[in-house]
Amino acid sequence: MSKRSNAANGIQKPVKEVVEEPTQDKQVRLLNDVNPGHFSLVRAYHLADLITLMNGFCGVMSIQFAMRYCLGSPLDHGNLYTSLVLMPLGLFFDFFDGKVARWRKKSSLMGAELDSLADLISFGVAPSMAAFAIGMRTGLDQLLLTIFVLSGLARLARFNVTTGNIPKDANGKAKYFEGLPIPTSLTIAGLMGFWVSRGWLHADIPYGTLLQGTLLEFHPMVLLFVAHGCCMVSKTLHVPKP
Repeated sequence: MSKRSNAANGIQKPVKEVVEEPTQDKQVRLLNDVNPGHFSLVRAYHLADLITLMNGFCGVMSIQFAMRYCLGSPLDHGNLYTSLVLMPLGLFFDFFDGKVARWRKKSSLMGAELDSLADLISFGVAPSMAAFAIGMRTGLDQLLLTIFVLSGLARLARFNVTTGNIPKDANGKAKYFEGLPIPTSLTIAGLMGFWVSRGWLHADIPYGTLLQGTLLEFHPMVLLFVAHGCCMVSKTLHVPKP
């Protein structure tokens, strides 16, 4: 007597579907693990995150070289030049980390936060410290330079929470920047580099000082930082993305 299959009897066993759970990102797993082990934060970094840290490294080193210039001879411009050169080097890493993240298809919330913090250091704090080093050191100068840095901070915070609301093109890329991106402060850094090459420092900063001998004494050129800060926090200024 031959054996009949269940299919021949009209009975078919249900086939269980094997549903593969999506692989959890290593960074998410390590950051949320209760006991992730030693050096979990370092192990959680993506390659793009490490490149972003190099941007922050350039910014911090730029600040320190500006301070070294303040402690040394005003005629020795080596530390000041190094401070100014490190800023565009940070911009290189700022561009490169995004390309690496897209290439490896690895992006994360921590990477976005790292990027904003590194940008604030390299393109906000570092240029203001260079301005202080070359001679913008009155009380009002310091206040206005601080306002510039805080404008950059506010601009980056707004970008992080509203980036999803900006219209996108067919490729899903934002059509424009809302307000000037903070790396555009390198135009002022380039101008300061030109002043250094011409020896226009301290008492020789272009247009000198106004209201000398008063509490409101300041260098008119510091208003470049104020104007740039206003453009960064502007909501109506739309800069097309390249």
